[in-house]
Amino acid sequence: MVTIKSKKEIEKMREACKLTGLVYKKLEEVIKPGMTTMELNNIAEKFIYDNGGIPAQKGYPSGIKGVKDFPATLCISINDEIIHGIPSKNTMIKDGDLVSIDLVVYKNGFNGDAARTFIVGNNVDKEAKRLVDITKQAFFEGIKYAVKGNRVGDISHAIGEFVKQNGFSVVREFQGHGIGKEMHEDPGIPNYGKAGKGIRLEPGMTLAIEPMVIMGKPDILVLDDGWTIVTEDGSLSAHYENTILVTEKEPEILTLV
Repeated sequence: MVTIKSKKEIEKMREACKLTGLVYKKLEEVIKPGMTTMELNNIAEKFIYDNGGIPAQKGYPSGIKGVKDFPATLCISINDEIIHGIPSKNTMIKDGDLVSIDLVVYKNGFNGDAARTFIVGNNVDKEAKRLVDITKQAFFEGIKYAVKGNRVGDISHAIGEFVKQNGFSVVREFQGHGIGKEMHEDPGIPNYGKAGKGIRLEPGMTLAIEPMVIMGKPDILVLDDGWTIVTEDGSLSAHYENTILVTEKEPEILTLV
């Protein structure tokens, strides 16, 4: 069921989303070659708790028999890892890595969700940088259609076509979603689809829109940890996400600060 947020609920969501955005500002300041992914995770976790939030992904159930709940604050996925990478004290970030981070902050009863791909160091080729840029722009192409009266499919179609026109692939097995009191709410928002399809958008809807883009073919694999999703062909991947609010006019991005 899709939830329409009241003005009071939207204000609470703003607080959770603002803290989410501030975490990314902190991570942008500190991320560098030579850090482990667990070091980065611990910095984010402390910052969230220090600012009155809770890391919502920590302990999130896998829903799969034999796979443990997610053990960390951040999902950190490097290079050919697309999403749900588990931070480790043994995984070092290297110069030239594409580091995709996904984060959900819970505060005052509501969630804020965002993802970023950082280009770490200077040793990154032009096509990898273009992948990151296209992934980010795909989000902005999608939210042009996140307006009252349009349908979810209008967002999905815009993202998928933009990515395709630029020679990359979207992940089809995972998607954006509604968000609020729960991390994942209706509606699902694929990164591909047909314009004019899906539920109609109304003011008060809060949506997490998140292009996940692969440089090569769209096929994916799940690693043995049951969480980490990688590209089947080993090609690079990037991820960009924000929580937005559908309004009477233009959409408002809640996780940009």
